[in-house]
Amino acid sequence: MKFYKLKKSHFFKIVLKKRFYLIILLSFLYKNSYSQVNIDNINDAQAFLQEYLNPLGNGLGAITNNGWYNSAKPHRLLGFDATFTISLLSFSDENKTFDPNSISNFSSSSSSSPTIIGKGNGAIVNYKDDEFKLPNQSNPIPLLALPNFNFGLGIFKKTELNGRLIPNYKYDFGFFSNGEISMWGVGFKHDLLQWIPVIGNAIPMSLSLQAGHTQLNSELSILDQSVNIDVQATNFNIIFSRKILMLTGYTSVGYNFSTTTFTAGENISNSESFNLNELEIDLPIEMKFENNREYRANIGIRLNLAVIAIHANHTFSKYPVTTVGLGLSLR
Repeated sequence: MKFYKLKKSHFFKIVLKKRFYLIILLSFLYKNSYSQVNIDNINDAQAFLQEYLNPLGNGLGAITNNGWYNSAKPHRLLGFDATFTISLLSFSDENKTFDPNSISNFSSSSSSSPTIIGKGNGAIVNYKDDEFKLPNQSNPIPLLALPNFNFGLGIFKKTELNGRLIPNYKYDFGFFSNGEISMWGVGFKHDLLQWIPVIGNAIPMSLSLQAGHTQLNSELSILDQSVNIDVQATNFNIIFSRKILMLTGYTSVGYNFSTTTFTAGENISNSESFNLNELEIDLPIEMKFENNREYRANIGIRLNLAVIAIHANHTFSKYPVTTVGLGLSLR
């Protein structure tokens, strides 16, 4: 009987001990679980998305402003070219993270969390009286690529009209995104040396003013959600070039500006919200990224093989872009 009482007493001690540990475990799990947090303030939603998406928006604006020229010399009357280019934009490390504490009404014990192009564990963020965790990202976006068809036609007064086009097409970049994209643009190039009296035409180089405007429309998937990102980009450049035998070297200085519009949530068909992991935004979102305005410099080289032209150039700016192209040119 005494043995039975001891066994029974020992049994209850074990049960109580296990219950104690279970309570501790549940308490720990409760403190470290984060429920869905809803933002009902459009200004807060846009401010947060601006920081998270800004590198992608500004990167698209910068890459869209490239690939317009490979020489300062405009075509003669009715001269033309048709060129296929690919522009590649690489992101710097500063574009790969953002600080949630820099956004009004948001705070975090972490001063760094991946932007849409970055890699790493998402920060735990406080919003008013709630907590949410940003997505962990294992597949960074190291660069953007933009193919393009460019056209040029010589008209009067050593002026060249330019156009560019990406017909609407669907794409699938696997882990990054899939969707549709289209683009068009118009511009011009005008010789400046002709306006210098007496010696203008004798100067052994070409000097031109160039300007172009591009409209890019895209529908893509971000975190398995449909969004629209549309870009309007404009650039002005002064281009210098010099041809020696089959090679033409060129360089330019100029100014870019672009506006990127992000649309998501109820503004997109078949979508009622836009979520970043545990952050849910049930508001119709249509926001413009801060205008990306910057000076730029470009240097490049072109190889002429009869009517075939091969070129490559690099743009130095906050968002550096390298462009290569192959085309048919009759000057």
